[in-house]
Amino acid sequence: MQHDRLGYWIEEAGAAEPGPPLGGRVEADVLVVGGGYTGMWSAWYAKRLQPDARVVLLESEPLCGHGPSGRNGGFCNAMWFSLASMRERWGDQAALEVAAAAEQAVARIGAFCEEHGVDAWFRPAGYVQVSTAPAHDGAWERALAACRELGVPEMLQPLSAAEVQERCNSAAFRAGAVSPTSATVQPARLALGLRAQLLAAGVEVFESSPVHSFREGADGVEAQTAGGSARAARGVLAIGSAAKSRRGPLRGRLTVASSHIVLTEPVPDVLEQIGWTGGDCITDSRSLLHYFRTTRDGRVAFGWGGGRIAAGARTRGRAEVDADVIAAATEHLYDYFPALRGRRITHAWGGPIDASPTHLPAIHTLPRRRAWVAAGYTGNGVGPSNMVGRTLASLALGRDDDRTRLAIVDAKTPRVPPEPFHWLGGESIRLAIEKKEEAEMAGRQPGRVASAVARVPELLGFHIGR
Repeated sequence: MQHDRLGYWIEEAGAAEPGPPLGGRVEADVLVVGGGYTGMWSAWYAKRLQPDARVVLLESEPLCGHGPSGRNGGFCNAMWFSLASMRERWGDQAALEVAAAAEQAVARIGAFCEEHGVDAWFRPAGYVQVSTAPAHDGAWERALAACRELGVPEMLQPLSAAEVQERCNSAAFRAGAVSPTSATVQPARLALGLRAQLLAAGVEVFESSPVHSFREGADGVEAQTAGGSARAARGVLAIGSAAKSRRGPLRGRLTVASSHIVLTEPVPDVLEQIGWTGGDCITDSRSLLHYFRTTRDGRVAFGWGGGRIAAGARTRGRAEVDADVIAAATEHLYDYFPALRGRRITHAWGGPIDASPTHLPAIHTLPRRRAWVAAGYTGNGVGPSNMVGRTLASLALGRDDDRTRLAIVDAKTPRVPPEPFHWLGGESIRLAIEKKEEAEMAGRQPGRVASAVARVPELLGFHIGR
């Protein structure tokens, strides 16, 4: 098994010629810091909205998309499973507007790939949430009810046990619900395809250019790197979990956790045997959820969001390479799909997750209103990042439109405690949730202490799960 920080997707997508690092002084109209999906979509839409704008993007990695954007599970979903939560926070109309915008983002990504010849393995399919323990039965009911009551029942559909088994026949699956207008992608191929289109459109991309200081002033923004500086009238910070760092703009609004994936060898015979041939991507209903999908060549990618909390956003490599979490994820894979025992696990990898207290992405305006920072996808960023990037582009160009009026812009979010209390509390809660859910999966009554600690986020107004 190859276990490293970059993983299979980046290896499979192949090499690209790295861009130059920033050297000297550069002036721009829009400065984007961060070359993941959010930063690249922001640059893409800024250039589309204002073709004559000078757009500069700075990325710390040798290639854009080699961070979490190129390593995730590749679920390209809208936000219908979160509709009830959004409704409670923002009201009916605002929740519908965000969910509709996220829905449109999935279609836009598919259209982008088709229009520009980007072979990102974009495959329309259902996004299925299943129950794997009696305690998790009906976890989707609030979302179904919200869709019905707000007049969009077609966006989430209940599935009986038999209907779930028709889609993927695992003895562990009890019942579920499906968001039928989702898709899967090969995430690194999508990232590299988007990068290529940015370069073709005239966006100036500087890679291997980590920003060591970012200043927002009354007249614009400036980023400093080891090799130079970039100034612009307005800026976008699309830096994911780094926004939680000691001097990061969202240090009081994010938790940095980690998620890890194991990948099997091609197993088309097993997929045929269990009927998992329609391309559905699937999650269970745990808070520390498992997520799994198939690939074009018949592999199973199986992920677990149960990785450790990173103190102060310092991942120290454990967010990417964690043998203990990979061993646990592999056993969970076999629990759900026993026929895979004895089949080879070829790759394993992980990455940090910028988790928000609301479980929803958010855009925050910095104090001088010259820059905006976005994060908080909580592992669900492939589709919504297109929506967020589109909004950031409008904000950075000084526009007031339907994109900038979405409820994700400057929404109120709970604050997390300062370090070290945040890490100590977060790890205690993670371990309690893990113990509680392992007991539920085994048909045991969870311990009272673990159950009590697992409820702490809810009591603080944080949202765990959809």
